[in-house]
Amino acid sequence: MKTALPAASLRRIEDLPGPRAWPLLGSALQVKPARIHQDIEAWARQYGALFRVKLGLTQMLVVADHEAVLAMLRDRPDGFRRPRKLREVADEMGASPGLFTSEGSAWQAQRSMVMASFAPSQIRAYFPGLVMVTQRLHARWQRAAIDGVSIDLQADLKRFTVDAIAGLAFGTEVNSLEAGDDPIHRHLDIIFAATYRRVMSPLPYWRWVSLPADRQLERSLAALQAAVHGFMAQARARLQAEPARALAPRNLLEAMLVAADQSGAEVDERDVAGNVSTMLFAGEDTTANTLAWLIYLLRRHPETLARARDEVRRSVPEFGPDFGPDATAELSPLRVEQLDGLAYLEACVTEAMRLKPVAPFLGLEALHDTTVADVAVPAGTLVWCVLRHDSVDEQSFANAEAFDPQRWLNGADKRIAMPFGAGPRICPGRYLALLEIKLAMVMLLRSFEIESVAPPQGGEAGEVMSFTMNPVELRMRLSQRRP
Repeated sequence: MKTALPAASLRRIEDLPGPRAWPLLGSALQVKPARIHQDIEAWARQYGALFRVKLGLTQMLVVADHEAVLAMLRDRPDGFRRPRKLREVADEMGASPGLFTSEGSAWQAQRSMVMASFAPSQIRAYFPGLVMVTQRLHARWQRAAIDGVSIDLQADLKRFTVDAIAGLAFGTEVNSLEAGDDPIHRHLDIIFAATYRRVMSPLPYWRWVSLPADRQLERSLAALQAAVHGFMAQARARLQAEPARALAPRNLLEAMLVAADQSGAEVDERDVAGNVSTMLFAGEDTTANTLAWLIYLLRRHPETLARARDEVRRSVPEFGPDFGPDATAELSPLRVEQLDGLAYLEACVTEAMRLKPVAPFLGLEALHDTTVADVAVPAGTLVWCVLRHDSVDEQSFANAEAFDPQRWLNGADKRIAMPFGAGPRICPGRYLALLEIKLAMVMLLRSFEIESVAPPQGGEAGEVMSFTMNPVELRMRLSQRRP
């Protein structure tokens, strides 16, 4: 992130163009939290790739150039960190520190352990468990298809991803796909929304007054904490019952507990609890929303949907229309290699993440005086990285607004979109996320015809920011596959 430009040639943030700022309020009245990503993307088209925005009393540098963003992401954790306010809000909510919110040496201590647990070899070993979770989703959707009822798409996908991450990372059978009315994903949704609301709030009102939403947050935090400690207790019991597990932990949670028990360990029980929560958050919302956007986009592009369906049915013939009810994970002929060979389906996933990234922006904070492109950036400056600007620009991609998976088979530059981030803090769960997405899509395209995917009121699905970018509630109708 250093530059050879002389100081005299650097621009100051104050001298950059940007929207009009009012005293005390800045430009806060010109944006809405639920669509702030779109508001700032519109400003990037108006003011260029580097501009200033003042929200309340906070002045930010906005960066919409993917090369400059990539350089900052590679300069973590030494040059940039996540904004301090995120950690402050998490601490006030009683959250234990995990890999997502940790910085510096604490992050370094946890990173290698978490990265190893999400290595492709570890995930492949758990593949039968992922198949079993997918079979449960199939059974749920098959009942809906037979009964002719619409499916709450995002809710079902969040159940699916929670079950997958709980089995892989914690060795725990959650089975929210067959649970009652209050599964973990609902509490996660409430916590996600509250975290985003508090991070974006100019005033910490919750310190002085408790609104109904804040009281609901307290209940959801208590439920999540109980679930986390339940996972940890089960893992402790397994380690005590089978001491050999300590030499070869079978999942992330067991590995973290063993590490925390070591003399002079750099992680403790609180770190373990924090990473359990982090894995639930990171593994639930992002993957589920990506799947929802992908299914929505495919349904709106019948030729692309047909090509993806043909590839799946040609490459995974063994599953046939009966993906789940009569099969077991142990007997399933499906192999990871078959999913790895679904090149067009993977291109569809990549294209959906380009157009509808669940993280369309990223906040950073400069740890010391530095430069971004030709702008001097003092220590402590907040930087808003627009991740969906160059990725939907005609200079980067021909016909950039179109949903065209073929572009990725033709060698389009994947560095421009960065759906999983980049640099040392790239998402450790990216391989798992892609595998879950492919499994769910193989099941869907192999077993069903997608009759409709749309918001209840019809029309196009709107984008709503709530920590991640969600499609407005989508309802899906399926019919069983026709021969």
